[in-house]
Amino acid sequence: MRFIFNSNTWQEIFGSISKNKTRTIITMIGVLWGIFVYIGLSGAAKGMDNGFEKVFKTVSMNSMFVWGQSTSMPYEGFKTGKPVQLKLKDVTTLKNRISEIQHIAPRINLGSFGSEPVYIVRGQKSGTYPVNGDYPVYTKIATKKIFDGGRFINEEDIEQARKVCVIGERNLQELFDKDENPIGQYVRIGDVYFQVVGVHKVAQGVSFDSDDSIFIPFTTFQKLYNSGDNVGYLCIAAYDDVDVVQVEKDIRALLKNIHRINPKDERAIGGFNLGEQFTRVAGFANGLTFLSLIVGIATILAGVIGIGNILLISVKERTKELGVRRALGATPAEVRNQIILESIFLTVLAGIIGIILGAGLLSLINSLTKDIDFPYTNPTVPIPYVLGALVIMVVLGTLIGLIPAQRAVSIRPIDALREE
Repeated sequence: MRFIFNSNTWQEIFGSISKNKTRTIITMIGVLWGIFVYIGLSGAAKGMDNGFEKVFKTVSMNSMFVWGQSTSMPYEGFKTGKPVQLKLKDVTTLKNRISEIQHIAPRINLGSFGSEPVYIVRGQKSGTYPVNGDYPVYTKIATKKIFDGGRFINEEDIEQARKVCVIGERNLQELFDKDENPIGQYVRIGDVYFQVVGVHKVAQGVSFDSDDSIFIPFTTFQKLYNSGDNVGYLCIAAYDDVDVVQVEKDIRALLKNIHRINPKDERAIGGFNLGEQFTRVAGFANGLTFLSLIVGIATILAGVIGIGNILLISVKERTKELGVRRALGATPAEVRNQIILESIFLTVLAGIIGIILGAGLLSLINSLTKDIDFPYTNPTVPIPYVLGALVIMVVLGTLIGLIPAQRAVSIRPIDALREE
């Protein structure tokens, strides 16, 4: 350890480097470029990962939707084209028989998916907006940000079929006066008056609803529009540690069985698997991270080998100098340690410069992508990854330094002194 902090050791190392500045710098660029590529690609992958996490933070990542369509194949006496209508009892059956389902929320609405919006009146102001019949569990799948003083639909609203509603920001702007508190006020939906109990704000990212969506209790919707036990579609969230693709297959198979649909009919039950899409994006980001690791290590290794070659040449050029040192009493260990230390120094120095440049690149990318719509934010590389890269460089620098070090130790003092 004293050898490392010996000023004479570092004077000899810097003296050796200064004799071949251009060659040393060019060789160090290989290591620098390797760590720079690794930091850049890893940070880019992390930025994409962060971006999609931000987009999906308002919804369950393992969520999906299923709805009934029309059959495309005959089955058990039913002809092709039979409409498939999901029912409330399907919710209980799915929850009881598919253990991977964490939450399931039946929804029914007007004003979405091609249906006519509902006419809403408040005083002298009016407009047409989508109206949704929902259960409180819906907010466990799609988070709803409710402004202070308000709330979302609760279980008592469902049990008593209360005439309450949650309006959106745009409803507030278009139906109420500026600075007017809507909580406790009434709006007319169709021919029935509903009390406003909350105002929701559509968060940035994935949202299943617009800023003018109005929510009322599912049971109230049933009575208001005489929809019976019909369900428009199901919002389903699976547990985080399950295969969301397999869960969707199980749900479709069970619904086909319930509604007497040909098991091979792929068009009778419609669906969209948000969890599958997120998994694909996450897989791409992980693949990019792995690619950056492979490319970075390969480039760093090539650069370290270049440093080893430089040191081999340096040892050959310093044959007489090393012979004099050995003749004056330098031990083989001292000569070996100096060459290895020189190798580690050049490798780590190049690596640190590469890390600084990589961090600068990520900072530039972050500033350029702040205001774009693409899901990309805060491209960074975790500190453990950076420290791991430095450890790898130290190890490689040590290993590659053993070759010229051994060459230096193998020089016999008498032979070195005879060389011209």
